[in-house]
Amino acid sequence: MVRVALQALAAVLGGCQSLHTNGRDEALSLPTEASARIALRTQQIVAHESGVCDFIDPIGGSWALESLTDELEARAVDYLRKIDDMGGMVEAISRQFPQREIEEAAYKAQKEVEEKKQIVVGVNEFASEEAPIETLRIDPALEEQQIARVKAFRRQRDNPATTRALSELKQTAEGTGNLVPKIVAAVKARATLGEIANAMRDVFGEH
Repeated sequence: MVRVALQALAAVLGGCQSLHTNGRDEALSLPTEASARIALRTQQIVAHESGVCDFIDPIGGSWALESLTDELEARAVDYLRKIDDMGGMVEAISRQFPQREIEEAAYKAQKEVEEKKQIVVGVNEFASEEAPIETLRIDPALEEQQIARVKAFRRQRDNPATTRALSELKQTAEGTGNLVPKIVAAVKARATLGEIANAMRDVFGEH
């Protein structure tokens, strides 16, 4: 909770346009009502008690911030230039470039944690035995209810129209046409999110 509060404050100081604070148990399950409330109160304390919202740019002119911003921008431009030189993002993905970059960054970050070059309080330093966190348990009956709802939904729609819309979406995905109108048409034909995603997944595969 302390870490999320600092991250939320840092985001506001950095000029974020929207903010989400994670529940403390989101790595384990959907947040409980109690942890969701704590996350909300964290935002409210930053908004109403910290004073940072009284200024348009609370740390404007900070040399450290301006320097880091310039560095971040330069590195982002460098990435965009590399992608452009490859022929664009689609070509970069086909070459596994972003996938490799993500994997290498994750490996580097994990190695720094394991070698204690990056301290994560409570993980690789200052660790202590902690009581187990109560997590949210979903009633298995809800899954059966949702399955029944989807089946009923499919029975009640015009299935030939849905099939045609999904087929047209898939045909467009196989070409170079605009997919958005076909996706909208599929939604209007009452195709489910999964069906729409699968129609495109059949063509594009997964990355």
